[in-house]
Amino acid sequence: MAFLADALSRVKPSATIAVSQKARDLKAKGRDVIGLGAGEPDFDTPENIKKAAIDAINRGETKYPPVSGIPQLREAIAKKFKRENNLDYTPAQTIVGTGGKQILFNAFMATLNPGDEVIITAPYWVSYPEMVAICGGTSVIIKASQENNFKVTAADLEKAITPKTKWFLFNSPSNPSGAAYSHDELKALTDVLLKHEHVWVLTDDMYEHLTYGDFKFVSPAEVEPKLYNRTLTMNGVSKAYAMTGWRIGYAAGPLELIKAMDMIQGQQTSGACTIAQWASVEALNGPQDFIPANKKIFEARRDLVVSMLNQAKGIVCPSPEGAFYVYPSCAGLIGKTSPSGKVMETDEDFVTELLETEGVAVVHGSAFGLGPNFRISYAASEEQLEEACKRIQRFCANCK
Repeated sequence: MAFLADALSRVKPSATIAVSQKARDLKAKGRDVIGLGAGEPDFDTPENIKKAAIDAINRGETKYPPVSGIPQLREAIAKKFKRENNLDYTPAQTIVGTGGKQILFNAFMATLNPGDEVIITAPYWVSYPEMVAICGGTSVIIKASQENNFKVTAADLEKAITPKTKWFLFNSPSNPSGAAYSHDELKALTDVLLKHEHVWVLTDDMYEHLTYGDFKFVSPAEVEPKLYNRTLTMNGVSKAYAMTGWRIGYAAGPLELIKAMDMIQGQQTSGACTIAQWASVEALNGPQDFIPANKKIFEARRDLVVSMLNQAKGIVCPSPEGAFYVYPSCAGLIGKTSPSGKVMETDEDFVTELLETEGVAVVHGSAFGLGPNFRISYAASEEQLEEACKRIQRFCANCK
């Protein structure tokens, strides 16, 4: 009898974590490596947020918290949804988890039975289909084309829905493509969902505050209030507030679902770290002026990377509306021979050869369900990004 659970055979390791670890390993051996694999802002957590955490420690806020989050944070979350998304939730309709991953996992664990389907748009965050698999569900993948700016259409969604569909998992702005849906683009999708009352919406709004130019972010239940009673709106402090290591994600939705998620979390981790929760209260309630300042920096980095990558032989790089990723195509290099003499047959071959030859760590697109592409995180200094892009240009020029 096998010792490990059958579920593990359905799950792949995280490609983004693997790339970051490989870059660290090479650095430890003395290699000059520029790691652009991690989805993590390079800014420090703002001082007022750090001070709120220190104050919480000094006040002795070090006991077990309620499973769903401290009342002050749940109230701040409800206010945030009203203030920024025009969504009315009571604090009891909110839940705090150890990062967005736990929110998603708990939602799937609370709702999926064997055979239940979850519609996921590709390219997708690497963890989505793996979470669905662990929880016994089946992922139904809709591939979004580069020609349509990595966005799916209403017709794509309609075609994917079956009587077994339980969730439509929606992420805008997207990790990995940076694609973001306008009000009208999202309304076309919500119009489809209105016709299928058995389908719920799980929206991952983690990159909400990172959109560029005149783009205006909207969330599904905001666009279509009739979907309110079957939408779980997930967010967190990781990206906009540069708080990745604090591990706080949150969501709001129908009370019955929140209670089910609370029950699972109560048997799994209980409440998230109290100190991180108090820091998150300050993040949501405190000054927000650093967010536009950080956005301007990210936007300049995006423009630099898009421009330089489009000058690399065989690379085509669209300019995304949000997040801090670009998702260029390396189709022009598939079948070519790398400087080391290896024929690159896949995007994974491309990123492996790029790392070995030039010391630039990026993530292959097939890990996100759509290739031949690769993801670059431009959450790094302009100097690093410029040097990395020069290395990519050199690598591509030397491929035959």
